[in-house]
Amino acid sequence: MLKKVSPVLWTDKLEESVEFYSHILLFECDAMDLKEGWAKMRKGEAVIMLGLPSDHLPFEKPHFTGSIYLYTNNVVSEWELVKDLVNVCYPLEKFSYGMWEFGIFDNNGYLLQFGQAIDI
Repeated sequence: MLKKVSPVLWTDKLEESVEFYSHILLFECDAMDLKEGWAKMRKGEAVIMLGLPSDHLPFEKPHFTGSIYLYTNNVVSEWELVKDLVNVCYPLEKFSYGMWEFGIFDNNGYLLQFGQAIDI
């Protein structure tokens, strides 16, 4: 049985990424090892790992073919917190599939979507 998932986002700007998640998105840095090249960021139950690229795979720049979806119980507060500080993919919007959400890009270009369930 799986218990949780924690994505690891590769970056060649580890300290800048920790600053983005800490100061813009208000995640806490639970642990960080600059020598080993990783950081563990947490906000509520959401955990995102940041890491220097693996030596086992080529790395030119951060890339990801999907998004990280973060569920929240107050999407309006999350939106108000970040909307003027980040590169917005799409603004706060209510969708027909029962979610109120918005999408932003982190400092590496990864798409982060924040959503809250609504009655449809």
